[in-house]
Amino acid sequence: MSLEKLTSNYHDILTNLGENPEREGLKGTPLRAAKAMQFLCRGYDQSLEEIVNGALFESSSDEMVIVKNIELYSLCEHHMLPFIGKAHVAYMPNGKVVGLSKIARIVDMFARRLQIQESLTRQIAEAVQSVTDAQGVAVVIEAKHMCMMMRGVEKQNSSMLTSVMLGSFRESVNTRQEFLQLIGRSN
Repeated sequence: MSLEKLTSNYHDILTNLGENPEREGLKGTPLRAAKAMQFLCRGYDQSLEEIVNGALFESSSDEMVIVKNIELYSLCEHHMLPFIGKAHVAYMPNGKVVGLSKIARIVDMFARRLQIQESLTRQIAEAVQSVTDAQGVAVVIEAKHMCMMMRGVEKQNSSMLTSVMLGSFRESVNTRQEFLQLIGRSN
């Protein structure tokens, strides 16, 4: 991402909105907005290999591993407005476990790209599966979407819930139910 080009684009956006980018309150805004967008979309500059960085360890554990309540901040690819929520990620080890922080970093890498929540959920699940070669992976994301809250239908209390179940989480009702119960999503 070219900072100079993004800055110029934000200058043009302000001008096209009828604003004066040179007025006191907006001086420097195109550059600040460009830097913010680079930060919010930094996931494009990251790779799964870089994120995991070899933090995969031998383990005899075959019990469910869950990382709950991972905050996520993303931008909707349709309106480029934020959606904010939390992800719950679980996997059933198959001889290897991944470093705990790596799960959160995987969530961040995909969230920091222009996204829809449905794709984000699948990308996280498939990445964890790819890295761990787990018996199964489950991901549930709950998020509030500013594109629905600030514009359009303007519904302030709605949230979106998505899930992806792979392997043993898809095949076994008991495994799926245990996961959902442990993250507080079943009756």
